[in-house]
Amino acid sequence: MTGLFRDLQFALRQLRKTPAFTVTVLLTLALGIGANAAIFTLVNSILLRNLPVVNPSALVRVGDDPHQCCVGSGLNKDGNSSLFSTDAYEEMKRSAPEFEELAAIQAGFTGRPITVRKDGPDTLPKSVAGEYVSGNYFRTLGLRPYAGRLLTDSDNTKGAPLTAVISYTTWQNEFVADPTVVGSTFWVNTKPVTVVGVTPKGFYGDRLAFTPPDYYLPIEAMPELMGAKYVHDPDTNWLYIVGRVKPGTALAPLQEKLSAVFRQSLLKTSGNFASASGKELLARAHVVLTPAGSGIQAMQASYRDQLRLLTWIAGLVLLVSCANIANLLLVRGTARRVEISLRSAMGAGRGRIVRQLLTESLLLSGMGGLLGLAVAYGGTRLLLRLAFPGASGLPIDAKPSLEVVAFAIGLSMLTGILFGVAPAWLTSRAQPADTLRGGVRTSAGAASKLQKALVVLQAGLSFVLLVGAGVFAQSLDRLESTDMKLDSHNRYIVHLNPQAAGYKDDQLESLSRELEQNFHAVPGMVKVGLTNYTPMEDNNNGWGWIAQGLPNVIHSASFLRVNAEYFDSVGTKVLLGRGIGTGDTSTAPPIAVVNQDFAKKFFGDTNPIGRRIGIDSPGDYEIVGVVENTIYGNLRWESHPMVFAPMTQHPAGANPSDPYLGRYIGAVVLQTERPMTEIEAVVRRTLASMNPNLTVVQFQTFDRQISDQFIQERLVSRLMMIFGGLALLLAAVGLYGVTAYTVVRRTQEIGIRMALGANRSGVVALILRGAMVQALIGLAIGVPVAMVCVRFVRSQLYQITTVDVAILAAALLILGLATGVAGLIPARRAASINPVEALRIE
Repeated sequence: MTGLFRDLQFALRQLRKTPAFTVTVLLTLALGIGANAAIFTLVNSILLRNLPVVNPSALVRVGDDPHQCCVGSGLNKDGNSSLFSTDAYEEMKRSAPEFEELAAIQAGFTGRPITVRKDGPDTLPKSVAGEYVSGNYFRTLGLRPYAGRLLTDSDNTKGAPLTAVISYTTWQNEFVADPTVVGSTFWVNTKPVTVVGVTPKGFYGDRLAFTPPDYYLPIEAMPELMGAKYVHDPDTNWLYIVGRVKPGTALAPLQEKLSAVFRQSLLKTSGNFASASGKELLARAHVVLTPAGSGIQAMQASYRDQLRLLTWIAGLVLLVSCANIANLLLVRGTARRVEISLRSAMGAGRGRIVRQLLTESLLLSGMGGLLGLAVAYGGTRLLLRLAFPGASGLPIDAKPSLEVVAFAIGLSMLTGILFGVAPAWLTSRAQPADTLRGGVRTSAGAASKLQKALVVLQAGLSFVLLVGAGVFAQSLDRLESTDMKLDSHNRYIVHLNPQAAGYKDDQLESLSRELEQNFHAVPGMVKVGLTNYTPMEDNNNGWGWIAQGLPNVIHSASFLRVNAEYFDSVGTKVLLGRGIGTGDTSTAPPIAVVNQDFAKKFFGDTNPIGRRIGIDSPGDYEIVGVVENTIYGNLRWESHPMVFAPMTQHPAGANPSDPYLGRYIGAVVLQTERPMTEIEAVVRRTLASMNPNLTVVQFQTFDRQISDQFIQERLVSRLMMIFGGLALLLAAVGLYGVTAYTVVRRTQEIGIRMALGANRSGVVALILRGAMVQALIGLAIGVPVAMVCVRFVRSQLYQITTVDVAILAAALLILGLATGVAGLIPARRAASINPVEALRIE
């Protein structure tokens, strides 16, 4: 320990003597380690993090598709299911004693907000995220309340008093941890609800989401609070199921058992499997058990590929940083050759010298790691803003966690060893007699070869990152410049939830007229479009459709309910027939407008006007018009058949209260004559004048809503440019260092050349040629590597299968310019060498 302490003291003195070197190395390390630690923060939070519950490894999800959500019916074609009816859940709960607990959770809660107002004269309603869960939900997760109590089975029975549990974050942020909140009355969707407790600190729900639940309510409260009639509909699948298995339970037999129970429940409760095709589908019905300890979430699936890519990119930047620091240490070691030779001549062994030099490199890496944590904090905040713009209450903290701190320390120690071993070993090989006589060519020659190899590596990796930045920038540009057949100019999207404001289905037709009238009264308003969802909001309501005269033909198509002004409000053009008119009321014959993809899918090149289509019956709707194909879900959805029906109509036999087939109003699209900065305040006042409980769920410009669909692509593209630029800068610094060191080593040679008549331009060309050769070798390695790498990320690119020649040329030009600048400075210095002074050096 005494020897180690002395090594540290000596290392600190050496670093203080060379402040420029120390600062350069620390900044390089801080950027390299900080970038990796920032990426690791997201990776740890999204991909590696477990739910903050008791023994998360014992949690199992019934289902394997994290993207399924909301409310649906029927089975997938392969018979697999990740959503279940209440009856199926109850049947599994009764038939599977292998579970200690089996809980059910509402699917797609983020798209179904609730309106909450605390009881009191001066309180205002607010739209928040509410999640409906079974009574044993918190018990299944093994949680204890922070205050009050959590939901129990008695809360989740018909006729039970309405209760709710509030999240710890909401309790802190909205109510300043007021203890009187527990036991007080809140008005949820205009109904009185008693808040009975607060969730434990750090709990964000059973899945990682952009907006975690603020309130947890019993499933049996849904019919009263939401008017949801599908809670006990055996044909409606709307529940996630997660359970805690007993110790020693084998999942394979349990999966087979639950699949059999699932088939029995379908046969017992649903009449949709009487046909031959239905029996065949029923025989394929099954479930898949998956680990649930990391959360039932789509976020992992959505961000997994991007985060893995960014991890590799950050690793490459760190590798460039290590190569750069190794070069600096080699230069520094050569400058210290006399000191090291003297120590060797006085009896210091090679191992002792290597230990001292490694101590310096590890000390540098440790200090750089601490600085890297500061960079990681700022970098993580930047990443969160890029990855999740506008997200509220996201349970990802930019502050370094214990895992991130451990990662940064481990990474810094690893880099210290990586960039310290080779320079320390080469420096320690200096022969004392040669050095003291002035002959350093042996050790310097070996160091020079390693330096050049490191520069070649930096140049190659920098080129790969530059090409990657160009490819992802090109992909993003193609996404954003695609003609979506939409007009977002002076358009605003207002999301709302009339059911949460207490509106019944028979009141929605009059509400539609009232919304149109009140918003048209706003000065500067041009169009007021109503719909259940809008383009590019990451929402879709799909059904299987049939057409009259086409037996045994069924195709899936998205279904929207809209008013007469909707097509104009989003810029969709009617190509054939007519659009939806004001005369298409609830008493008029049901009509529909389809898009080009739907018409082609069903009717080919024949005229679809007058043909009849439907979901359960081919006579439900008469097609009266065809509109152009507009982008709704995402640009990668190449064939997207769509059906538009009047807001005030619903198909025969459909449940009028069904939020998807009924008259559900989910959004208002406002088109104005000019940009209106005050439009959001006007919208809120207009809705409040109609009903104080009719709150804005989300307000966005149409441009922002479209832009939000490219968040992930924008994140990767911008980070690729940042990392590519950083790698280029580091490579340029490394090349400059090696070239400058080469000039110092060749001072006598250059002096002799100039004494024999060489001019300055020839000397500059000589030095630049050496720098360019190293860069060209790096390019020779980087070009094929970049071409291969693009193949591995092709799935994340839009309409790009190979590297464009223009991108290769741009990357070559940028790297060439950087190489020229990095080499020119020491080259001009070499050209200014005085031959007389150079010949006196030795």
